[in-house]
Amino acid sequence: MPVWFQASIDAITLVIMLLGLFGLIIPIFPGLVVIWLAGLVYGVVSGFGALGWAIFAGMTLLMIAGNLADNVLMGAKAKESGASWISIGLALLAGIVGSFLLPPVGGLLAAPIVLFLAEYLRHRRVDESWRATSGLMLGCGWAVLARMGIGIVMIAAWAIWAWA
Repeated sequence: MPVWFQASIDAITLVIMLLGLFGLIIPIFPGLVVIWLAGLVYGVVSGFGALGWAIFAGMTLLMIAGNLADNVLMGAKAKESGASWISIGLALLAGIVGSFLLPPVGGLLAAPIVLFLAEYLRHRRVDESWRATSGLMLGCGWAVLARMGIGIVMIAAWAIWAWA
């Protein structure tokens, strides 16, 4: 493969991965999947080799863990702040439906609103409802940071693969 072609593939892959990384700021954007797909396409085009397969397997595990951590962190912080599992489940469902109905912010608005309403119906107290909702939003913030860290590790691993 000519050097200019490989350099082009490297540059395009890096740009796509960085777009995926910066897209992680938007909670509903599948940035880790974008980074992973860029790594997959890179491997298909450039070849995997032993190092590539090992790094791609690690990237796959990181992508799965990052996507699971998102929901776990948000739910755990909401639960820690007093929300019931039913309210958390309703908020998750509202977030998914809202994301489809009003992308890209529908899910971001629907989940905390539904959690607040569900907790208010449960307790009839604004302060407790707000505490649970604040926990969900704090968990969302931690999830963004966790996904960003995982995305950076995935890109760094790819860079080792590409330039080692």
